[in-house]
Amino acid sequence: MLSLVLASYNGSTFSRSLASSPTPVVLTEIRGVWLTNVASGVLFSPWGINRALDQLSKLNFNTVYPVVWNRGHTFYPSTVAKPITGQGQDPLLRVMRLGRDVLAEIVEQGHRQGLRIIPWFEYGFMAPANSQLAQRHPNWISKRSNYKKAGIASAKSLSDRYQVWLNPLHPKVQQLILNLIVEVVTKYDVDGIQLDDHFGMPVELGYDPFTVRLYQQEHQGQSPPNSPLDPEWMRWRADKISDFMGRIFKTVKSVKADCLVSLSPNPQPFAYKSYLQDWRTWVQQGWVEELVVQVYRKDLSGFQAQLIQSAVQEARQRIPVSIGITTGTGQRPVAMKQIQQQVQKVRDRGFDGVSFFYWETLWSYLTPESPRQRRLGFRELFPYPATKV
Repeated sequence: MLSLVLASYNGSTFSRSLASSPTPVVLTEIRGVWLTNVASGVLFSPWGINRALDQLSKLNFNTVYPVVWNRGHTFYPSTVAKPITGQGQDPLLRVMRLGRDVLAEIVEQGHRQGLRIIPWFEYGFMAPANSQLAQRHPNWISKRSNYKKAGIASAKSLSDRYQVWLNPLHPKVQQLILNLIVEVVTKYDVDGIQLDDHFGMPVELGYDPFTVRLYQQEHQGQSPPNSPLDPEWMRWRADKISDFMGRIFKTVKSVKADCLVSLSPNPQPFAYKSYLQDWRTWVQQGWVEELVVQVYRKDLSGFQAQLIQSAVQEARQRIPVSIGITTGTGQRPVAMKQIQQQVQKVRDRGFDGVSFFYWETLWSYLTPESPRQRRLGFRELFPYPATKV
């Protein structure tokens, strides 16, 4: 039986140690999952957190990314957010959990179960247009020009009348995000923090008065190009975001040197072209210590194509790199067979692990198979415990 298990891991970067004792093979692999507040009740039910973390531990996961910033609210009691948004934490969470500190519970229970806890600043610079954050600080919002051109619609749904983007170049916006990160790192015994694909801004934005003035100051009074796809204009905005990423990394390390800085972006070409997120440079500069690339593809050939991109391969020479795999949504369930195939392709390529989006669709009555069948499927993927990379 043991030889069969080892054969299934052939081609991976797992470290193995065999012994004559009953102790199973020892593996090194990141096995993560995101806990979100969207389409998920895990954070809101009194028993949800303990049940989720216990199940994850028993099925040999080792890393959890709980949301702490989403839709203009924190998911922990925040003295930083309250004067900015008027709320100390998400209102529904406060009501459902009677004001309890959910993040503190996740950290305590997670560590007890042997799980790494890496809080996830999911929404980054994005916020609902009707949120208190956006309504109270309209001058923090970035704007698009009236320029129309095919090819920039990829980010439109994230900057329409329902969602806005805080300007990542604005000093007060930067200070808010930085203060929230420092608050989490200093207040909780977390293993790291994670930023994601929302830590940037849609390429069509940047035409707000603050950014225009800043550009003019650095370009002898010249205004930004009309086309948001102008290469120099894209690079200038991307570099400003990169500068802030460097500031975050240095600040986190000054507060807690062993706090991991993790990033879960889209593949590099899309991340830069659509969101001005130049994470390749961030990795090169040493500002990212663990990378989880979101490869949410149904087609297996398309999935594999993302694994061999140059930025991904370059990052693997520097830091642990794992792959984000979707386990589905309520509207778009993903079969266990697809999940298992994609995990195997990741292992075949020798990556450092996988993380799944998201908890609610690992096993539930929304999935194609029954919860029991899904858990058995993950047991097949992770028959033995694994230490983090």
